[in-house]
Amino acid sequence: MFSETVVRVAPEILGRMAALIAAIERVVVLPAWRDHVLAWAPEAARHESAARGVFFGYDFHETPDGPKLIEINTNAGGGLLCAWRAGDEALQAAFVDMFRAEWRLERGDAPLRAIAIVDDAPEDQYLYPEFMLFRELFERHGIAAVVCDPRDLMLCHGGLWFEETRIDLVYNRLTDFALAEDAHAALSQSWRDGAAVVTPHPRLHALYADKRNLVALSDDALLAGWGVDAETRAVLAACIPRTELVASGRADDLWARRRQLFFKPAAGYGAKAAWRGDKMTRRVFDEVLAGRYVAQALVTPSTRNIAVDGGTAELKCDLRCYAYDGRIQSVAARLWQGQTTNFRTPGGGFARVVVA
Repeated sequence: MFSETVVRVAPEILGRMAALIAAIERVVVLPAWRDHVLAWAPEAARHESAARGVFFGYDFHETPDGPKLIEINTNAGGGLLCAWRAGDEALQAAFVDMFRAEWRLERGDAPLRAIAIVDDAPEDQYLYPEFMLFRELFERHGIAAVVCDPRDLMLCHGGLWFEETRIDLVYNRLTDFALAEDAHAALSQSWRDGAAVVTPHPRLHALYADKRNLVALSDDALLAGWGVDAETRAVLAACIPRTELVASGRADDLWARRRQLFFKPAAGYGAKAAWRGDKMTRRVFDEVLAGRYVAQALVTPSTRNIAVDGGTAELKCDLRCYAYDGRIQSVAARLWQGQTTNFRTPGGGFARVVVA
């Protein structure tokens, strides 16, 4: 899960990543943006919430031309694991403050008594240790906490319950971003009814993390038509690789350019069902055409040579900025080998970032 490598990042790189995140925030608040992205969003995303969403993850590749945004995640894992491993108590306390801020946005001065950390079969999840760390962290700060499967939640007596505990806030780690599956019905209804504060929630995924949003964010003419200022557009253009919708009517063109493209499902996560174009067979390409995919200009990640088992290995590296309300809270690196980011590579995993 952790790499022993320390990844050094220049201050100007961190500054450019922070500027890009701030630029995206300026676009997302526009009515034209919301009309555009909600047009293809699930019904659940039309419900509004004041909650801003904890642990947004902005994933970047470093290039000679600066950092390039690969994707946005609205339930990025690993932030607490990295803070725990670094022994950063101040950052861990800041994470608790973030959850309290989410609560206040929805409930004002009412006391936050109980949080549920929710995922399908949580004990089977790779990041289950992080769930347990969250439970311990919340309890150290005076908030009762449980780790549970959404099937164990009940909506009754005007609230959301886990056994005998009324849940005030749900830390949502599900990858059912629309809360559309039958197993998530109680959580979905509590989100709609306001029985509990849910963070992150379906609207945030629609506004930020659907991969089709990158198509609009890399379309300068569209952004200009919405009134986005030139400075903001310049920041977006410098940091977001051109992204386009995959459509069967453009199959020949996309196939011809596939070696310069990376194909991702619109609602994907964790590099699942994502393909480098130069690794695709025609059968896989036909499956991509039949799905809801985007094609992003291929940005090769940077590499690091690290010591592994008495020798050296070249590992790919990306940078993940954990952010809340448009501001970076922490940065971690991930090291791996292979087509997509993974935690199976010897010597790979989350790595500490030093800004210097």
